Amino acid sequence: MKACESCSGRVEIAKNYQKIPVLQRGIGMILIYLPLLTFPFVFISAYLTYYHLRMMGAQDLKTLSDFIPDRASHRYDLKSQITMKPTFKASMAQSKLFWILNCTWYCPVSVALFEWHAYMVKIVENWWCPFTHEKKEGYNNAKIDKSFWHLFPEDVNQLTPEDRNNPIWNEDVEQTTEK
Repeated sequence: MKACESCSGRVEIAKNYQKIPVLQRGIGMILIYLPLLTFPFVFISAYLTYYHLRMMGAQDLKTLSDFIPDRASHRYDLKSQITMKPTFKASMAQSKLFWILNCTWYCPVSVALFEWHAYMVKIVENWWCPFTHEKKEGYNNAKIDKSFWHLFPEDVNQLTPEDRNNPIWNEDVEQTTEK
């Protein structure tokens, strides 16, 4: 596999799926569930980050539940869950329970957990390191009122104007531009 040189923003997977040998797809199915073994560590890491921020004085932090979709927003329940024709004998695709567990627990909770953790890590980065780099605009969903560097005049004055006046970690700039 080569690195993406001209990614269009859309990953191509369906174009290749049926060309992949059944054994390879079966192994791939196993690989998607092995990360469940890491969930306890990711939960611990996320909650350690959460409590670090709380102990630093953070308020109005989003919680994990803010990232988990409401159960009522799911289209199917056990009675109405659709299934697929299996592509091989041991395929779980024909089981309603398989799809319910995947689509209402594993996938939404996995995405929510990693998005919540990424959100908090961005807050940590904005708090401790308000130094601009090429990816910093992607931290815009984790804005803070002020960075640690903005607390003391002798420190904030060392920052470049771009770092000192970034609305991601300086709410005074955002409020000034909104007026």
